[in-house]
Amino acid sequence: MDADDILKAVNAGEDADWEFKSAQGGLPRALWESYSAMANTDGGVIVLGVEPKGPPHPVTGLKDPAVIRGNFWNTINDRGKVSANILRNEDVTVETVDTKPVLVIRVPRATRRQRPVYVGQNPLDGTYRRNFEGDYLCQRDEVGRMLGDQSEESLDARVLEHFTLADLDAPTLRQYRNRFASRDAAHPWLSLDDQPLLESLGGWRRDRARGVEGLTVAGLLMFGQERAIQDELAVPQYAVDYRERYSDDPAVRWTDRVWQDGKWVANLFQFFERVYPKLVADLKIPFQFAPALRGMATTTTTLAPEGMLRRDETLVHEAIREAFVNSLIHADYQGQGGIIIEKYRDRLEFSNPGTLLLGVEQVFQGNVSECRNKSLQKMFAMLGYGEKAGSGFPKIRQGWASQQWRSPRIEEASRPDRVKLTLLMISLLPPEVEVRLSARFGERFATLTPLEIQTLATAEIEGVVSNPRMRMVCDHHPADLTKMLQGLVSKGFLVRDGQGRWTTYLLPASTHKGPDSSHNGGDSTHKGPDSSHNEDDSSHYSGEVVPLPPLDENHLIKLAEPYRAKDRRKPDETRQIILTLCEGRSLSAAQLARLLDRDQVKLRERFLTPMVESGRLRLRHPDEPTHPQQGYTTARSPEARP
Repeated sequence: MDADDILKAVNAGEDADWEFKSAQGGLPRALWESYSAMANTDGGVIVLGVEPKGPPHPVTGLKDPAVIRGNFWNTINDRGKVSANILRNEDVTVETVDTKPVLVIRVPRATRRQRPVYVGQNPLDGTYRRNFEGDYLCQRDEVGRMLGDQSEESLDARVLEHFTLADLDAPTLRQYRNRFASRDAAHPWLSLDDQPLLESLGGWRRDRARGVEGLTVAGLLMFGQERAIQDELAVPQYAVDYRERYSDDPAVRWTDRVWQDGKWVANLFQFFERVYPKLVADLKIPFQFAPALRGMATTTTTLAPEGMLRRDETLVHEAIREAFVNSLIHADYQGQGGIIIEKYRDRLEFSNPGTLLLGVEQVFQGNVSECRNKSLQKMFAMLGYGEKAGSGFPKIRQGWASQQWRSPRIEEASRPDRVKLTLLMISLLPPEVEVRLSARFGERFATLTPLEIQTLATAEIEGVVSNPRMRMVCDHHPADLTKMLQGLVSKGFLVRDGQGRWTTYLLPASTHKGPDSSHNGGDSTHKGPDSSHNEDDSSHYSGEVVPLPPLDENHLIKLAEPYRAKDRRKPDETRQIILTLCEGRSLSAAQLARLLDRDQVKLRERFLTPMVESGRLRLRHPDEPTHPQQGYTTARSPEARP
């Protein structure tokens, strides 16, 4: 990083998380909160000597940068002030920007063994994290989970006192044995009784330090009876849920579901056995053969050459299985929300409680493994699933690349902590998308590079595009992607929203007006006298605010006025006014953002999407969240939860 990189960030940086502070009176107190927050999230860059207001951010410089730098090192090495110094000498440098000296502090993402990084001497009142709204003080449970992740002992290795083999489901354990034997019939563990087998798998353990032995959390999660798993002494937050969403009818929340309805033993093995076949049921299997593995129990067929077996799965099957297993072995089962697997016509979503133990880029690259539940990982590995450490995500990417589908997307959310992996079964550049983009931008579209076209296609298909997302799609350097994205903005192909790491880009409102069109393509406001909603508003596509329907606008503005007049707005107040505005009508995110005077992307992420997931709002197009005519309506179903 040099002065040019800093100057770009001062004006419009988004390939890293930037924090600017003037530091005219010395080291600002908030510096340490930012340091803690960045270290506990995804890292970032703090620049002292630049005004925080912007962009652009005025460069004021530092009067004595050497003194400021010395004071910084003295403070960060004082354990009474900051819990840990995770910086190297080269991470703190004095640079010249616009002829003025500034201090640049590059904060890496702390490892799981270093977190939490906190200010002061008490992690419970000095640990910060970062989201798109800034730094926030972590709650007690967030700090507790970071402390738990520090341990070299896997979370699922904890011995559960007062639990016995009677708390397991015997048919599940027999079924596991059979599946194990089908892969390696000669394995010596298969001759063991249940308890020794569990010991070998990590499902039963002697804790010599505590002088106890018994079932582990992993053993109970994998093979246990549901009532035992959810016992308050075990994993009371445990929940698993598979939802298939194929219906176009907004009144149908799902077309198939596997959840804890009391009709089956809801341990992890049974959940996997029931759900995996549903996830791959629609995949086509080409007729092909593969070598038989040594020790594998096989059946012969006259069609198969000697020493070969019919291969009944593809790279996509393997990718889906890896994604499923990853969500189970990396989950924090003490977290909120449980395991949620959702299947749509065009994608699969795997969501689990917890945070990433590695950065997103490390996960994408593979070769490094940090598993939260190592015993569960071992149990699945003995079945041939997720057996190679660090190879899971590269295998997922390989499977998706084999079909030329869009690159998988990883998202990490906080409060509650959750990780979601989305596997889009959509071409990298669907012909119909290219046609729409060409029609939208005319002859100028033909002048774009393949990377620029791919970027615009991502914005259209997924609603928004960002520097981090494009790093998942291609192998270009972040700085090159920043330059490319900003170039598309300057040429009018994209509209920028937000700043820093959370900067996103959207397609601008269309300016095309067809000769027979009954509505303006740019405003997309329906002109019919009975219209109560926007017919073609692209809340996920447009960087501009879409006008409200004429007959409804004054009424809605009056409804929102008391909310807009408040200086501070509580989250519950925001949710309530959204429900009021969307009662009996469909409004886009852009329309709601205008009415509530809030940022469109943040409004959708913090309120609209969670309210849809909780059943309080319904989507106009529930099977296509990024549909260009998407809208939100207050749910009237008795299933809606408060």
